[in-house]
Amino acid sequence: MTTGTKRNVLGVLVDATDYATATEAVVTAARERRPLALTALAVHGVMTGVLDPAHNARLNSFDVVTPDGQPVRWALNLLHGAGLTDRVYGPELTLRVLARCADEGLPVYLYGSTEETLARLIPALEEKFPALKIAGVEPSKFRQVQPGEDVEIADRIKASGARLVLVGLGCPRQEVFAYAMRPLLDMPLMAVGAAFDYHAGLLRNPPPWMQRAGLEWVWRLGLEPKRLWRRYVILNPAYLSRLAAQKTGLWKATPPPPATERPPTFAV
Repeated sequence: MTTGTKRNVLGVLVDATDYATATEAVVTAARERRPLALTALAVHGVMTGVLDPAHNARLNSFDVVTPDGQPVRWALNLLHGAGLTDRVYGPELTLRVLARCADEGLPVYLYGSTEETLARLIPALEEKFPALKIAGVEPSKFRQVQPGEDVEIADRIKASGARLVLVGLGCPRQEVFAYAMRPLLDMPLMAVGAAFDYHAGLLRNPPPWMQRAGLEWVWRLGLEPKRLWRRYVILNPAYLSRLAAQKTGLWKATPPPPATERPPTFAV
């Protein structure tokens, strides 16, 4: 696990990093056949760790945790003087990594989401990156893993010749999956959130000014109010209050030690 750029944000260790550095970490691991787990956390992702100590420990064992949302970037700057000028947004990072994989001939495996989404995603990626090699595709089964199934999944991925796995299971399922599968694979796993939906054309990005202002949540809430209202209406104020408490010293926000045991069950 790389720790040199990790900073404490509400007890979750987030990397003060940028697109170029995060991209290079993933591509180098893919090239060298090394395991690596990366996720990009917005406010919701950070708060899943705050509210679940076991999940917090898993997140703190990830090799790279990027500041996916502007409020997470602001927290790194406010609490630690990181001086970051941009976030490292999961869907954009995905495109940058895929561009490098296409250039270097590194095959990728797509795990998660639905068959319908993947059927739209694959041609969209092939059009954007004609040289990209997609080694395999596996939709989510939307259930818990069965005994021994994790090894079977890892064997399928390795047999495909893939050098990178993109995991699109949604937060926090994708982080649990990436954490559990990391010991079984000699390649990086990227938990990419809604990147599959965005790049399949099923979700629209907000205007750039909303992204810069940290108002992407307003856009997402407008698109999916029934599914997302609890995430934003409840978790956003909780995030801000805890951030203020950490900044003023009213709350220590002590990070739990990184997890060392694989979860006995997880979603696939």
